[in-house]
Formats: sequence, structure tokens, C-alpha cells
Amino acid sequence: MIPLIGYSDRLSGRPGDSIAFKVSSIAHEPFTAALLRSISADPNPMGPGIIERPVASSLDGNSYPSRRQPFFAGSYAIADNDIASADNGFRLSALIWPTLPLKGAQAILSCGDISLMIDESGALAGQAGDRRAVSSEPLHSRAWYRVSLTYDAADGTLTVSQEPLKHGHEAHGTVIAPGLTLSGKPIIGAMENATALRPGDAPHAIGAHFNGKIEAPAIHDGDNGVLAAWDFSQGISTTMVQDTDPNGLHAQLINLPARAMTGAAWNGDDMCFRYRPEHYGAIHFHDDDIYDFGWETDFSFTIPDDLPSGAYVVRIRCNGHEEAMPFFVCPPLGKPNAKLCVLVSTFTYVIYGNYARPAYHESWHGRVAEWDAYPWNPAAHPEYGLSTYNFHGDGSGICHASHKRPLFNVRPGFLTTGIGEDSGLRHFPADGHLLTWLDQQGIDYDIITDQELHDDGYAAIAPYQVFTTGSHPEYHTAQTLDAIETYRDAGGNFMYLGGNGFYWRIALHESEAGALEIRRGEGGIRAWAAEPGEYFNAFDGNYGGMWRRNGRAPQSIAGLGFTAQGNFTGSYYRRLEASKDPAVAWIFDGIEGDIIGDFGLSGSGAAGFELDRADVRLGTPENAVIIARSENHDEETIMVPEEMLTHIVNWSLQTTRDLIHADMIYYQTPSGGQVFSTGSITYCGCLPWNGGNNNVSKLTENVLRRFLGK
Repeated sequence: MIPLIGYSDRLSGRPGDSIAFKVSSIAHEPFTAALLRSISADPNPMGPGIIERPVASSLDGNSYPSRRQPFFAGSYAIADNDIASADNGFRLSALIWPTLPLKGAQAILSCGDISLMIDESGALAGQAGDRRAVSSEPLHSRAWYRVSLTYDAADGTLTVSQEPLKHGHEAHGTVIAPGLTLSGKPIIGAMENATALRPGDAPHAIGAHFNGKIEAPAIHDGDNGVLAAWDFSQGISTTMVQDTDPNGLHAQLINLPARAMTGAAWNGDDMCFRYRPEHYGAIHFHDDDIYDFGWETDFSFTIPDDLPSGAYVVRIRCNGHEEAMPFFVCPPLGKPNAKLCVLVSTFTYVIYGNYARPAYHESWHGRVAEWDAYPWNPAAHPEYGLSTYNFHGDGSGICHASHKRPLFNVRPGFLTTGIGEDSGLRHFPADGHLLTWLDQQGIDYDIITDQELHDDGYAAIAPYQVFTTGSHPEYHTAQTLDAIETYRDAGGNFMYLGGNGFYWRIALHESEAGALEIRRGEGGIRAWAAEPGEYFNAFDGNYGGMWRRNGRAPQSIAGLGFTAQGNFTGSYYRRLEASKDPAVAWIFDGIEGDIIGDFGLSGSGAAGFELDRADVRLGTPENAVIIARSENHDEETIMVPEEMLTHIVNWSLQTTRDLIHADMIYYQTPSGGQVFSTGSITYCGCLPWNGGNNNVSKLTENVLRRFLGK
């Protein structure tokens, strides 16, 4: 168990907003907390190191009692009220599509100590106290069955039945269990007081979570009267499961199982649940679903009016252990404190939250210890919930993400990788390279995160003369893209300092704060692929997947779009002849030679890992000038799959190697604004190199100061 760990209920706020911090500590002694401003989150001794400046706050001088706060994975639905009494017999039924029938006891539908379930052998079973009826045939994975548990009060028989909807034959099992009655709150996808529960759980804890899809669960009395009949095709975008019976025994979903899932009737006639909801009557439950840990608040911090916008961490300490919980302070809406606004891509941070990388190896911890980096890695602690780049235990892709749990990768000093010669950073620590550089150059800035951009739209960034991204603004909603496009088209000066930006479409849940959804459908570099028919977001009903397949290719936002991906390696840009035109030559003032960025803290080069290129057909403005282009990428850097049509033909009708590069572009908008884009994730890693005394720093400073009117 990690000895000291925590999270906050929100990742950003404005003055007056309160942020609640939740902590679990195994110590007997109290812990302390301190507020610091984060300037650099890179522990690499070849760079500036981690820089955090103490900030006087209401947390000073306080201590807080340690306590262990448990968390429980696994999704299910629990009814709001008890079932009506059924003394004359009863029947529990459902359609199921099990995915891990051999994993152990898994409840399909339960009520009190009576459960329709899968037993340890993978067979359908009916459990009533210490009595169990078991089917004569095991269940097969990823096959639809109609299953039931029937109790005949007259002769005391408890019978389970399974009927495969396509292939196979019916199977049954019976046991004598006299005197049964049905009572309590029905639970779908789990049961109370399961034998598989962990020691020390509360008496009414939930366990035996089901893995797979459940559809149309129902409970009838002995006369076949309906006591409850839940229709999962209704209210798909909510966390309520509706009972269509007049009894109205509605249920609440816990830990966000996946909705808008194809059911037993789906046949491919329609791909969207909004048009054929009866084909989407299933919910996919998992025993490792996690949304909100639900920890109690240990302390809160209200953002003071005079706290400058920026990145901050609350560091807690106890018994030689430390934890740092970042959050971002935004200025009051419409009241900027600087001319420059930096976008912090918190949606991308959370989507990647707790990514257990397949390449992880224990040897990485040698570097962690040497650099005094963040000590914990999600690959070693999957119990804290993994990312949407990982799989559930049943092999289905994780499509939901949330910050309402500790996120190891959103921590100063977290190393995404422990191999190679560079810092091995992504996301929050990598974006710290930009903040470090701004601090080195003495350039004032405000911060806006994706959340404010989504909530407030263009108004969040309208007052700023310059708006810039960090290293990897990959995940966006329609609202965030609308805000950026409006800013650009209204004459704003826009800088895109990253790679693989504006790539995937995500949805935010209407009622569950902090919950994000991604459907990885039909294209793109994907950690997993959505099942056929499951490409539409449950949260908002829109087609998911790549923005390119939604008619908004990244080139239409910042002039560049994803073209190639490699490992954590970087190359350099070569200045092109077009850059010597006086209209753009000022970008290279004070720079000697044509090689830009053959160094850096990320991949040892300015152009690396994920690369973007210009393409007029996908939205790059025709007046965009390609001022530099990367070259000499290694053989492991490959073209992205959405460009590939056949083994010899790609979408852009160029040779494959011609598409493996990053473009650096500049253009002016019809409204008088300016856009500068670099198209590389590793670009920001060059900015603070050598104390900011380098040609990437100089080039970026030339652009930024021109955009700022200096």
C-alpha cells in the first residue's frame, strides 16, 4: 500500500473557488501540507531540476490526522428502494454476454442473499444462502445467453436455466431450498456480502462484480407479475437505470460502467444508439471500473484573490514520505493579469491518467532513485485504476477517465519512461518545460485549462493578445475547439508548441463531474479499438473517435496534423529557403545556421516522438509558410495508420518516408491574427536547455515577443 497519497476534487479554479484535498496515510502521526508554485517539474539533473517556490497560505502551520481511506473498484447498479415482497415464489432473469466466465464468482442480479450468478467453475448458478443450483453446461465467453433463476414456493425448488441465443443448447440446474423469500435492494452486476470480499470490508460492502454485458434484467413474482424490469436503453447518457414497471424501482450506476453498448438485438442496421435505442439495451460492467474513490475531505483550500495565475502543488509530508497534488489557478473570467495565456491540457492529462505502459520495467526505478523523481508508477500499482490507454481485465478498452483518484502521471517528477538519455517526460511535467522557459525569460503569463475553455468558451481567452498550447493538447471537446477557432479567427495570435494536437474527440458527463469518455473507433493510432456499433459517445450521443473523422482535422485548427510517431527520440529541424522571405525571416533573427534544435531534454531533439505536418487538403491555409522541416528520423518512427490506404498507397499520395517529418509553419489570418505551429511533442523540451540560451529558445522568443507587440 502506498504510504501517503491523495487527490483533489478539481484540477483548476479561479479566485474564490475552493479545492478539496483527500488523503490516505498509513502513519499514526499527522501530516502537514504546504502550498508551492510549480516552475519546473523535471527532475533531470541535466536541466534546471524541480523548482517549486513556497507560497504563504492558509495551510501554513496546520497538521491533519492520518487515516487510511479505502477504495473499491467494480461497477454495478443498486436500486433506490427494496423490492416488493415475493412470498409465492419469484424469478430473476436477464440477457448476458459474459467476458470472463472463469474468473470466479460473479453476480448477474441479486437481492439480499439470493443471487443469479456465475460460479467459480464458469457455470450459471443460483445462490440462496448456503444452497446453490448449478447449470449442467459452462458459459462461453462473448456469447449471448438468456438466463434465469426461478423459485417455486410450492415444492421449494430453485432452478437456473440458460439458453444461448445463437449456438448451443439449453442447460439447467436445480436444488431444493424450502422457505425462500425475496427481500432487500436489488443489485445488478454484483452482490452484497460476497465471499470474495476483501478482509475488513464493511458488512454491506459490494463484491462478486460481473464482467461483461447485461441487458433487460427483471424480477417477477411467482404468478409472473412484474416486480421490476430495468430497461438500459432508456436514459443512456445518465447514471440512472430506469425501471419500466409501475413500481418505479429505479437504480443508480456506481463506478461508471460503459453504456451505449450493443445488445443482443443489434444487427448492424444502425450504428447510433440515438436512432435505434432498442439495439443498445446493454451495459458493460467490469470488476475494475473506477470513477470516484469517494474519499472524505481532509482539508480545503480557497484560492485567494491575490494568488497569481499559475501551476501550484500542495505538498504533504509525513514520516519521511511526500506527495504532491497539482492544481492550476486561472484568473477571474474577463480579467487577465498578463497578455499571454497558456493552455494547460488537463483533459489530455486525465485521459492518460495512470497509463501503465507496456514497456515498463523495474529497472526504471534506478533512475527514479538517482534523480529523486516521483516514486510510484501505475504499472506497479494498477489497483488505483488505469488509463484509457489500457485494457480492462476482460480485454475491453477502458473508455472512461476521471481525476477523482490519485493520478501518478500528473505529478512533478513523474517519469513516463526510464530508458534513453532524456528526461522521459510527458504531459504535466513536460509542459513544465514551457513554464520554466517563460520564467527564465521573465515573460508574464496566465493559465487556462481545458475545463475553463470548455465551460466558458471563447470568453475564457478573448482578452489575451497571445494564446499558446503546451507540448501535447491531444484531447478536445467541440466546445474547446470552437473557442480556439473563434480566438484565431477573431484576430488572436495563436502558438501551437506541441505535437499530435486536436486529435481525439471526447465527451464530458452531464452530471458526473470530472468524468471523460473516449471511443476509439475506425482509425488513428489506438491503444484499443471500440467494438463495432460502439463508436458513439454515451455521454453526449455524438460520434466519437478522431476529430479528423468528425470533419475537423487538426490541420484546420493550427495548420498541422498528426503524421508520424516514434519512440522517445528526437531529431532536428532544418530551416527552409522559404523562411528567408522578409515576411518571415524575422523569426530567425539572431540565429546562425540552418539546424534548429539538435539538443534538448525531451528526446535530445526538437522534433520527436509525435510529429505533425501541413496538408492543404486537410485544412492547412494556403498562405501558410513552411519555414522549417525536421529530418533524419530513425527507422522506428512510422507513419500514422489513418494515412495508409494500402501497403503501397497512402492517403496523401506521397511516399511513406516523405510523410515522416514535422513542419514548422507561420501564417496570418484574414482578421490580422498570426499563427505559429511547431508540430512536435519534444519541441518544448528544448526551450530551457542550457538556461534558455539556445536557438529554439531564441526562435520562440522572436515569435512570442512579435505576437506580444514587443
